[in-house]
Amino acid sequence: MGIMMYLLFMLPPLIFMIWAQSRVSSAYKKYSKVRNMRGMSGVQAAQTLLDYNGLRQVRIEGTKGRLTDHYDPRHKVLRLSSDVARNPSVAALGIVAHEIGHAVQDNIGYAPMRIRSALVPAANLGSRFGFICVILGLILYMFGAGFGLNVMWAGIGLFAAAVLFALVTLPVEYNASNRARQMLQTTGLVSTQEYAGASAVLSAAALTYVAALLQAVAQLFYFVLLAVGMGRR
Repeated sequence: MGIMMYLLFMLPPLIFMIWAQSRVSSAYKKYSKVRNMRGMSGVQAAQTLLDYNGLRQVRIEGTKGRLTDHYDPRHKVLRLSSDVARNPSVAALGIVAHEIGHAVQDNIGYAPMRIRSALVPAANLGSRFGFICVILGLILYMFGAGFGLNVMWAGIGLFAAAVLFALVTLPVEYNASNRARQMLQTTGLVSTQEYAGASAVLSAAALTYVAALLQAVAQLFYFVLLAVGMGRR
């Protein structure tokens, strides 16, 4: 299998990823300029939603970067980027509500989130060393070392853990977004128009996780076909 076959597998999901990221950037850029009706910053919205869900054990901290907002289940910390934390925008409400959706998942022991957390070490190992093992095994096999094929399959096994992580991530992220939409409506933090804007930001962000899964699956499938093809020689 040459470079053309690799491109055949990887180019479509790469194009989809680029498109998904452009959707996120466009939605965020648009709705970060729309002030929410309450004039509530991301930090204020976060505290309101944490109180609403009885999550007083969750701290709020800042984090560097743009769109780097996340919930840390290990330390029970909600980390907000400066743009989201300070900006009283519709986009900030959507992003904050999504991350608090993760905090709710953690609090109730949402099964897919627990599975994803358990997979983190294996996924990190697979994403770092899976590709290296596949390439190393391929080189060894091409130079006559029969055990190179075993190294390739070991790399494929490692990479499969990263693919499984990406797969489990989908329900976790979509569920957090659904919780976010429900919270925003139930608490009355958004008007009907603002709800549509916040939902657009959430929907665009969800596409990036779909794209990540497609890329990982395409890469894994290519590796498997490569190893099978080498084994038949």
